[in-house]
Amino acid sequence: MASAAAQNAVAQAQLAGDYSVKPAPSSSTPKLDTSEWPLLLKNYDKLLVRTAHFTPIPHGCSPLKRDIKSYIKSGVINLDKPSNPSSHEVVAWLRRILRVDKTGHSGTLDPKVTGCLIVCIDRATRLVKSQQGAGKEYVCVLRLHSALPDPLSLPRALETLTGALFQRPPLISAVKRQLRVRTIYQSTLLEFDNDRNLAVFHVKCEAGTYIRTLCVHLGLLLGVGGHMQELRRVRSGAMSENDEMVTMHDVLDAQWTYDNTRDETYLRRVIKPLESLLVGYKRIVVKDSAVNAVCYGAKLMIPGLLRYEADIELHEEIVLMTTKGEAIALAIAQMTTVELATCSHGVVARVKRCIMERDTYPRRWGLGPKALEKKKMIKDGKLGKHGEKIVGVTPADWSKDYVDYERDEVTTATTTTTTVADGGATIEEVTTVVEEKERKRKRKSEGGEAADTEEDKAERKRRKKEAKAAAAAATETSMAVDTEAAEAEDDEEERKRRKKEKKERKEREKAEKGS
Repeated sequence: MASAAAQNAVAQAQLAGDYSVKPAPSSSTPKLDTSEWPLLLKNYDKLLVRTAHFTPIPHGCSPLKRDIKSYIKSGVINLDKPSNPSSHEVVAWLRRILRVDKTGHSGTLDPKVTGCLIVCIDRATRLVKSQQGAGKEYVCVLRLHSALPDPLSLPRALETLTGALFQRPPLISAVKRQLRVRTIYQSTLLEFDNDRNLAVFHVKCEAGTYIRTLCVHLGLLLGVGGHMQELRRVRSGAMSENDEMVTMHDVLDAQWTYDNTRDETYLRRVIKPLESLLVGYKRIVVKDSAVNAVCYGAKLMIPGLLRYEADIELHEEIVLMTTKGEAIALAIAQMTTVELATCSHGVVARVKRCIMERDTYPRRWGLGPKALEKKKMIKDGKLGKHGEKIVGVTPADWSKDYVDYERDEVTTATTTTTTVADGGATIEEVTTVVEEKERKRKRKSEGGEAADTEEDKAERKRRKKEAKAAAAAATETSMAVDTEAAEAEDDEEERKRRKKEKKERKEREKAEKGS
């Protein structure tokens, strides 16, 4: 009985126990979530990795962590432009309120037009051109001159006036009134009151489109006439009226608060970093050691590449950024994503517009073994002041191993080194391409003359004789001019001598009378 009870207890324990094999706890760290990272660092983990080998340099700063002075000087304001003042006046007022040197805007709005006006401050003015050419969106109030027989004809007319259109600037425009082509991407009718002859529509269009002209064309197409009653810009480039738009009073109050309480919070809320304009561009992350070279105008090469975006196309406009999220420059891609993943050398991108100030990061070029050896040879006098080779002084192995791509020596001259086995002496024969071309030209002319006719020879002789006579005449003329100049100079000296003698004679006579 006891053994049966023991067996039952063991069976119950086996049934109740959990003997499943559980996976071991993962030792790897959880995946990094970068979807909430700010500005250019958003979704940083989704960028393709070229290499993770680089040395961080403790220079630069995250755009949102800059000190207030640098923050303002590299900031942009998404301003709600008021009605009546011109865009130029508004920008000038902001420059005076913030006490900065430069301000610029993303595209002129007429005085009566309200809405989104991107104002760039100091360093951010380098992005003004890119924003001026970006697409725009407007909400317009159209007034028709009489009621429409068919209210459905208005949306049809809006659809008709979509795509590439001919436009001539209005009479009140300040630009030259010449015909131009502008593209309307989309037009949407929001509201229409046929009794009051008023319509409200939303339009997405190319930069430089005249909505006033579009309203006149709509009236002509509908057969009743029309004009623009009111206009508001709801998006300009990268910013819309939903992206923390501020008014002139907000800017004024934020600056007053900072001046009187030293509270930066409101200024940082009103002004946004310039990187906020570049979030729509594809990104390439650059090593810290290559940043300053790019700021000085160097092309970005493969060794300076850290990460890059997918689907980069050749000659596409991209943004170069640091690992801290700072914008370095706008650039033109010289490789596609596939080439960036496979190439071991070459040019990644060339700079179109540099944004970062020079020497924000330290200079790190010219520190390689070849560069250091070159500096030492210049110091020892084995190379010229600018690194050029000196015949008979520069070692022959340097000529063979080192190629200076900054100089045109490869194209202008070829240096051939021949070693004589008998005496062991080295003979350096320097043959310039210019001399070689001269010889070829002479050989060609000699070969060509044999095939010439007698008439060609006579014509050539006649031209040569005329040229010789003209040169002789020019020489005689110059000699005559020189002779006249010499004679004039002699006459001048003679006059001076006579004048001096006359003066001395008068002084002597005066002295004799006095005595």
